[in-house]
Amino acid sequence: MSAPPHWRARSLAKVRHAFFGRTGGVSTGIYAGLNAGTGSHDDPDAVAENRRRIAAAFGADLSQLVGVHQVHSADAVFVERPWAGERPHADALVSKTPGLALSVLTADCAPVLLADARAQVIGAAHAGWKGAIGGVLEATVALMEKHGAERARIGAAIGPCIHQPSYEVGPEFHARFTQASADYAAFFLPGIDGKFQFDLPGFCAFRLRALGVSAEIVDADTYPAADTLFSHRRSVHAREPDYGRNCAAIALS
Repeated sequence: MSAPPHWRARSLAKVRHAFFGRTGGVSTGIYAGLNAGTGSHDDPDAVAENRRRIAAAFGADLSQLVGVHQVHSADAVFVERPWAGERPHADALVSKTPGLALSVLTADCAPVLLADARAQVIGAAHAGWKGAIGGVLEATVALMEKHGAERARIGAAIGPCIHQPSYEVGPEFHARFTQASADYAAFFLPGIDGKFQFDLPGFCAFRLRALGVSAEIVDADTYPAADTLFSHRRSVHAREPDYGRNCAAIALS
């Protein structure tokens, strides 16, 4: 079976990686396609089959597709083998173990994959606005450095997520960012009725580049792409009871 359709990034050309959307899976209904969300209310057998297909794209068993219990934090953890018990509560993973496929799940938040191919250190981060402003990307890079990476060699790719034209936020959201730094005003455009449009992938790229890390943005907005990507915001606007999750993964050979 061929790998499900996915996006790739030039900045990660030397390592196996993929940003998967909703095509190529077995789920049905509002989850139709490749729903990888174990926390969704989808049929667990369908989710397991979808995840098996993702793992197989890396030549891995399902047990080797590892993730964390995502909580919109700035916490990153190091993983050497599949978890023996409950997944840690965190929002990023780093590894040097060949064969492990590090994964994050998103449905508008930014999936960020990172690699220092020379040092053979990889990372995967779930960066919603809370994690991004809270420092999850900085924590991921720091943990990669702790295990031998050099930030000047790290390449990062920000995968499909909600983009500025689709991301309307209120004045309190805008104030939270601009009070943290006046520089962050650059990531907002004025909207209607006193609201703003926030550039999440641009903000993530800014934070990475401030660290000296090369960052690439995959041009794919989750919100309007109903046929190819899951979106939490779109599901809320459609008054659907739940939503599927996209999966991003990276592995060393």
